[in-house]
Amino acid sequence: MNKVVLNEGDKVLLLYTTHEKQTLKIMQRIKSHLDKKLSCDLIELLPTAQIDLNHYQAALLGSSIRYGFYSKVMKKFIQQHYQYLNNVPSGFFGVNVVARKANKNTPETNLYTKKFLASIPWRPTIAAVFAGALYYPQYNWFDRNMIRFIMWLGKGDTDVTKPVIEFTDWQKVDQFAHQFLTQTLGSSETF
Repeated sequence: MNKVVLNEGDKVLLLYTTHEKQTLKIMQRIKSHLDKKLSCDLIELLPTAQIDLNHYQAALLGSSIRYGFYSKVMKKFIQQHYQYLNNVPSGFFGVNVVARKANKNTPETNLYTKKFLASIPWRPTIAAVFAGALYYPQYNWFDRNMIRFIMWLGKGDTDVTKPVIEFTDWQKVDQFAHQFLTQTLGSSETF
């Protein structure tokens, strides 16, 4: 990748896919930090999305998994636009409940994120993986029982009466936002 340093006010695309909106919450938190120095557009990547990348000098993509796979829409977007992504400051973060475990919370140790990044032609400038959340009451019967079974296998929380079981480490999210900002602006300012 060419070393590109952004200027304050440059535009950053914050693009995400999500199932229960936890990835959106994480992206909103990151945006709150980046907005202090950069102009950010937060966009949910839907199958019909038409995004003009010429408006952006950097991009940060976030996606969650469901049953072990990242969004097909996100993967297709990356495959179509990897040359752009490889030539601007760019980042990726994955969201999954497995990342709640200390030995599975980095792109190198989280099997889902590691496999995803190895399967695409884009090489993000920065990458992370964050633990997500469980929203048992929002799931349909099949998803609730499948996710509960998966959690049982992984010795996780299986109480379907809790409205939200959040595992996201918000301090880690803040550190990632700072690192992305530092790398894109080429400075080490603090928030």
